[in-house]
Amino acid sequence: MHVRPGLSRRSLLAALAAAPLSATLLSACGSDEPAAAGQPLRIGYQRFGGLSLVKARNAADPKATWSLFESGPALTEGLKGKAIDIGQTGEAPPIFAAAGKIDFKIIGTSAPVPKGEAVLVKQAKGFKTFADLKGKKVALNKGSNVNWLLVKLLEKYNLKITDIDVKYLKPAEARPAFDGDQVDAWIIWDPYFALAEQPGVAVLEDATGLASNREYLLVDPTALEQKTDQIGAFLKAYRTVTDWGIANPAERAAVLAPELKIELDVATRALSRSAQPLAAITPEIGDELQAIADGFAALQLIPEKIDIKSRIDGRFAETLR
Repeated sequence: MHVRPGLSRRSLLAALAAAPLSATLLSACGSDEPAAAGQPLRIGYQRFGGLSLVKARNAADPKATWSLFESGPALTEGLKGKAIDIGQTGEAPPIFAAAGKIDFKIIGTSAPVPKGEAVLVKQAKGFKTFADLKGKKVALNKGSNVNWLLVKLLEKYNLKITDIDVKYLKPAEARPAFDGDQVDAWIIWDPYFALAEQPGVAVLEDATGLASNREYLLVDPTALEQKTDQIGAFLKAYRTVTDWGIANPAERAAVLAPELKIELDVATRALSRSAQPLAAITPEIGDELQAIADGFAALQLIPEKIDIKSRIDGRFAETLR
């Protein structure tokens, strides 16, 4: 995909980040009635999550409806408002949602995606490690996957959260702040990560060895019971499409670039490090997620300890193996 003359990558990112806002608002206006058996499955997705490929290839039930969200925290608000039945987020949003008393179950996950999120800095500023950001302004989206990466980076470099000046900004706000040197670093995920990789921008560190950065499938408990067969069929289609994409990376990028509204080379680069196979939700992964929740509670990023493992439902494990 080529951009039209005069459209910069900054404009592309602004459009990419801003477009989901209206969809989120529309989703928030959805019915607050419980999901009903026989009604179409209502799917919430993020523009770059694994569900995007399912949508782009029209692999779901044609009666299913799709709602676009800017981030995982916004998607969990869609679950709270009963606007969607199922959706996909990173590892932190389920924890913040559970802390906010949002009702959901976790039915699936992905293989780890540690290279799909990173700390970006300007090369000209001369930062060599995350420790160099002590006293500096660091932007990230609160409650998203990058929130856990921040925690692990602080731990790695023996810093406290008060040692840096955290600026909680959504991607649409963080990119201009980063470009304009209003912040010194930006912790961000793909495809915003790939869009920001321009001359003069360096990857200070990604999540390798620090955070799994898995994707998680969340479902409304009522929908889980009322639409069990529909969800099972959807997961089978999701698994088939994901496996196809991993086996055919060039075709996958060609399909997704128009869906993502970004250039083919950007989509290819982001997908090469961020597209991973689905995985069954297991007790071990539950332990991993619980450790993240406990870490957030210890830092008082959530008000109290939560039992995130109790949200796990393994009934679709065989479908996702």
